[in-house]
Amino acid sequence: MIRLRSFPLAALWVLLAATASAIGPDQVLLLGNANSPLSRSVTEYYARARSIPASQVLLLPMSNNEEINRQTYQQQIAAPVAAFLRRKGWQDRILVLVTTAGMPLKISASNPSPGGPSTDAASVDSELSLLYLTLQGASYPLPGVRPNPYYSKDTPFAHPACPIYLVARLAAYNFADIRAMIDRATQARNRGVVVFDLKSNGLEDGDLWLLSAAHLLPRSRVLLEESTTVLLGAKSVIGYASWGSNDPNRKQRNVNFEFLPGAVVTEFVSTDARTLREPPADWQLGSWKILASQFAGSPQSLSADWLRFGATAATGHVYEPYLHFTPRPQILFPNYLKGMTLVESYYASLPALSWMNVLLGDPLCRLAP
Repeated sequence: MIRLRSFPLAALWVLLAATASAIGPDQVLLLGNANSPLSRSVTEYYARARSIPASQVLLLPMSNNEEINRQTYQQQIAAPVAAFLRRKGWQDRILVLVTTAGMPLKISASNPSPGGPSTDAASVDSELSLLYLTLQGASYPLPGVRPNPYYSKDTPFAHPACPIYLVARLAAYNFADIRAMIDRATQARNRGVVVFDLKSNGLEDGDLWLLSAAHLLPRSRVLLEESTTVLLGAKSVIGYASWGSNDPNRKQRNVNFEFLPGAVVTEFVSTDARTLREPPADWQLGSWKILASQFAGSPQSLSADWLRFGATAATGHVYEPYLHFTPRPQILFPNYLKGMTLVESYYASLPALSWMNVLLGDPLCRLAP
């Protein structure tokens, strides 16, 4: 493990790069499933915590299934949300859509569907991000990805300059986890270190992105593990990026970090947001070759674990995203530490939309000085 030593320009980096965010509670539309007691509880708690007006909470009757088909998504989610925004005249005023636990999580591929990168499967949240285009009378092909107009930006998100919505999900294994996640988000402070744990020799794209992220941050804010050893027990962690269960040396779900309020976790894992159902307490990372070691159809690590372990937010993927379309840590963490909101930092790190990506966390979370 290497702790990058502090250098004289660290304070100057923060001073010059600090970015004011324009997003506030009045620009959030909070969505819930009227058929889910958990979803209703989450909307009520978050609305109080962030002072979201009752007029900006929309409860819709929808499926209680995590996976739905495209028709159900259009009828139960996309169409009524679009109609609500049109009726209110809020197409441009609302910048962030917040989904909640108890709402459908993913949209299955059509049958028949092209496979691989041309599939029309997606996360509900990523598809919702393009609802702004629908409200503007535009359309887009469903198979494959759509370029993200906010990708690599480090300026405040605004309409109509960026013709999408930012979408985050308040979800975890249970209400206690979600409530703790929201509480930690309101206590976030700009302190602690970001941990980058490489998988191998640093020659793969993912490792190169992790190295780039480490060198873009002030050195005093970084813990960098370049060996094949999985870093365990790190203290005062405000961010963590790794390969998760795709690191062959990672055997356990919990790396026993001490997470600070506001901590964000992102990993290069294909199916870490495949479900928000809680696995058995004794379940550990498994193997594709051993069916009994899998949970919810996969042996891979789970995004919601990080919220149980004390993180404030975690990224994930509902189906195979392919490495090129995962969040870029070299954009996510510099933006976040510069003062951008969680949801802006996350969306700036995504190359594409209408895809598999999910952000579990309070979109308004921001590291206070």
